[in-house]
Amino acid sequence: MSRSSLRWTVLIALLAIGGTVLVLAFLLSIATNNRVLYERHYEWLLWVNIGVAASLGLVIVAALAQLVRRMRHGKFGSRLLVKLAAIFAFVGVVPGMLIYGVSYQFVSRSIESWFDVEVEGALESGLNLGRTTLQLLVNDVAAKTRQAAETSAESGADPGSRVQLLMLERLREQLAAQSVAVLSGSGQVLASAGGAVGAAMLPDRPSPSLLRQARSQRVFAQLEGLDADTPIDGAITSGGPVRVRAIAWMPSTSLSLDSADRYLQITQTVPQELVGNALRVQQAYSEYQERALGREGLKRMYIGTLTLTLILGIFSALLMAAGLGHQIGRPLVMLAEGVRQVARGDLRPTAVFASRDELGGLTRSFADMTQQLADARGLVQRSLAEAESAKAHLQTILDNLSSGVIVFEADGRIDTVNPGAARILSLDPSAWTRHPIDRLPGLETFSAAVLARFEAHLRDLEDTGDEPAGDAHWQESLELGSTEAPQTLLVRGALLPEGARLLVFDDISDVVVAQRSVAWAEVARRLAHEIKNPLTPIQLSAERLQHKLEAKLTGTDQQMLVRSVGTIVTQVQAMKTLVNEFRDYARLPSARLEPLDLNALVVEVLGLYAAQQESGRLRAELAPELPLLAGDASQLRQVIHNLVQNALDAVADLPDGLAIVSTECTRPDDGQTRAIRLKVMDNGPGFSEKVLKRAFEPYVTTKARGTGLGLAVVKKIVEEHGARIRLGNLADEAQDPAAGPARTGAQVSISFSRWARGGGTPAGNEPGRHRIPPSPDVSAS
Repeated sequence: MSRSSLRWTVLIALLAIGGTVLVLAFLLSIATNNRVLYERHYEWLLWVNIGVAASLGLVIVAALAQLVRRMRHGKFGSRLLVKLAAIFAFVGVVPGMLIYGVSYQFVSRSIESWFDVEVEGALESGLNLGRTTLQLLVNDVAAKTRQAAETSAESGADPGSRVQLLMLERLREQLAAQSVAVLSGSGQVLASAGGAVGAAMLPDRPSPSLLRQARSQRVFAQLEGLDADTPIDGAITSGGPVRVRAIAWMPSTSLSLDSADRYLQITQTVPQELVGNALRVQQAYSEYQERALGREGLKRMYIGTLTLTLILGIFSALLMAAGLGHQIGRPLVMLAEGVRQVARGDLRPTAVFASRDELGGLTRSFADMTQQLADARGLVQRSLAEAESAKAHLQTILDNLSSGVIVFEADGRIDTVNPGAARILSLDPSAWTRHPIDRLPGLETFSAAVLARFEAHLRDLEDTGDEPAGDAHWQESLELGSTEAPQTLLVRGALLPEGARLLVFDDISDVVVAQRSVAWAEVARRLAHEIKNPLTPIQLSAERLQHKLEAKLTGTDQQMLVRSVGTIVTQVQAMKTLVNEFRDYARLPSARLEPLDLNALVVEVLGLYAAQQESGRLRAELAPELPLLAGDASQLRQVIHNLVQNALDAVADLPDGLAIVSTECTRPDDGQTRAIRLKVMDNGPGFSEKVLKRAFEPYVTTKARGTGLGLAVVKKIVEEHGARIRLGNLADEAQDPAAGPARTGAQVSISFSRWARGGGTPAGNEPGRHRIPPSPDVSAS
């Protein structure tokens, strides 16, 4: 290392040491001579000193650990560095310890001499004198107030009269008070004299607690405007913020038992000189006590500063030794570390030795080479990261799409599948990747239609001369599944670069069903309008023919006429019934929701089926204590009647046929009612798969006669009530093996979740009131 570098190192170390010492001495002098600054920043200074000491200690430990590590590793210059560190440490520690011991004794004895017992006693006597003077003033005002209250009560002057006002003004002048007021039992000012100029005309109203104390003690006085936070200058110059308030109870001279209490309030300003002197004595006493309490803190602060100075000297010696050794061996160490770093694949920028000799040039050339390698690798990594980010962004979009997305190559092998496609096609996406699309189990029709449509799209592009990977795409609706459970998909396809195919599809089965329901409603409305009008004239014309011709015909002709007219009238009535059903389906009125007892409504409807109940083919199982629903009784009556009639029709041909109507409450663990469920079950053949998939569409029925509008109307009514309807077969429900063999039959379940406002358990709905004991062969699920 050159002499100039060594000289600059030593100079920088000395400047750092001198600057730190000056800063600590400056802070020490400020904290000693300025009490307010000392009190405000004592804790901050203490923690800063502790932090500096801890930091220096960590630096010293780190430096020692580095020296030991360098020696163990046999690095160049480590022994010389240890020798220099030991010399500088010895030179710095011995004088520092000597100065530290002398300073410690000086600080301890000097601080103890600052405090005197006689000064503390004089300040405490002055503080007690000020308190006694103020208390005497308060007692004097209280005595005068009580005497004035008794005098005013004996005068008998009416509250607010001129005589009483003159009396209060004279009393205020005699007592040199700030204000005098007569108060009612609630604290309301009845009459007053005096008060602050420019302020409110009425004096301050006392709190109810002050009035209660005045009533119990006959007189109560207190000092206001003077507390521990009142500044001395404010107490002297603010125009009399300190005052004495005295409240005395005025004896009543009336013979009435219900006479109201009255109080005399007098406020008198305390002389400013007295307040100022008392506060000055109190402040001087507080400052003296704070200084006395902070005596140990001052000792700790001075001694701590001295200790930090000693540690700083030791640290400086070690730092200079480490700096010299580092300057000697730094270039070689930097090159060795750089070579090992590049060998590990770490291409971060290496440090450059700041010198103009050959070693400095060598380190700069090595750093430039490493930087060029790092730039090249960083460019590759950024490209890979951008590609991964774009892929992750696209994958996130695909995963959150409700539509199905499939990307496959030109040979048909699937490359990408999103969860939407797996959900719509009900297949495991992990089993699709790298498999041909035409070999997907159960989707042969779908894949064949898609591949054929892509081939046709390619031919169309070749005919028109468009680019295969342009914006052109095709769109088509496909139906999958069996005829009993069709699934309608809206499929869109497009060509991607390098021959890949993009397939996007949505399940529009629900949309198709909704459109079909709207279309049926419109057809029903038009049929009801077009057919109903001529039915009545046809019936009337037939009846008129019978009325005119029946008497003119005899024998066979008359019987044929009666039979023909009866057939016409019967068929017209049947057509009217059909038209009315269409009208009800197309123009179902809005539900009028009112509080409704579901059990009572079920009992009422089942009253129409008394014969079936007596024969054991119909049974009710109603849960007790159901809350009131918000429902339309007429519409729900139609729902129950329709479902019960369907159940009885399903078991009509069975000798042991049984239909069950049940109600129940669903309550989770918290005990709150979440839903009321109405179930209608039977032990008949149940619903076929075809009927289950399209049960709520018009003209879907298993009966030999009927329009199939019953369940469609039921579904509309249920939706009007905000409820949910579910159809199923009892054999499909989960069965408990301990409950015996599984039951068969159909089940319709309606769940209500709207309650009447303020509804509770309806009157008379006690446990077992509507319950009919179940038979042993079939029980409600």
